[in-house]
Amino acid sequence: MTTLRMMTWNIKTGGVDRGRRFRLPAIAEVISAEEPDILTLQELRDFTRDGGRRMAELAGAVGMTAHLAPSRFGMPVAVLVRAPLRITHTASVTWRLHHAAAVAVVRTGSGPLTVISAHLNPFRPYRRMREARWLARRYLNGDRVLLAGDLNGLDPVSDHTEALADQPSMYRRRHLYPDGTVDSRALAGLAEAGLVDLWGKAGGGDGRTVPTTQGGGREFGGMRLDYVLATPDLAATARDMRVVRGGTAEHASDHYPVRVDLRLDVS
Repeated sequence: MTTLRMMTWNIKTGGVDRGRRFRLPAIAEVISAEEPDILTLQELRDFTRDGGRRMAELAGAVGMTAHLAPSRFGMPVAVLVRAPLRITHTASVTWRLHHAAAVAVVRTGSGPLTVISAHLNPFRPYRRMREARWLARRYLNGDRVLLAGDLNGLDPVSDHTEALADQPSMYRRRHLYPDGTVDSRALAGLAEAGLVDLWGKAGGGDGRTVPTTQGGGREFGGMRLDYVLATPDLAATARDMRVVRGGTAEHASDHYPVRVDLRLDVS
């Protein structure tokens, strides 16, 4: 049995800021340093233009093969794999999600693995919950599943008082019921469907994924919005999960990457 490294990352507006600051070299540097075997990316603005040129350039720079899913609102998502892993089937989800989901069946030495890169509704907790439950119903079909990405929700087990207190009220509402209590239905729904939050199994250190010290803004309190979830058999193999901090990761995006090692045969 070998180790397969999984990583997920929201790279913020396609790696280009409004002031045209180009962050893709920094993003590629962080990915290359972590050497994931499977990578899910979100907020890939403009990655579908020119025949997917920007996606191809980033995938080539980090030595991976990509499946890119378009988005109605211009924020595509992707699943990338490193050889000898190979994608055998793909699907793209757009109209049921505010952003998108990319689905890839990956051939591994331990059998097929369904990988979902998802970016859920950032604004409305109820719609976020509906998106999460639909994904679970559609893709939890008895196979081994990894669902990872910017799920934009709070987990149902942690105390979020401090994180929410640090947010301006206009952003805090994204995570609350009308009565002011925390709305964690999206993550709770995924748990009820049988997916395990790997942070609870293998996470170590500071689990907050937003904001970064040099790339974040007032939109976030210090909170965990980026997740890797798995079916129970996969969750049992999870080891050494952490949020990638320091160095280039502090300014490459407003989210930190999250990575975890799984005891699976790569080839």
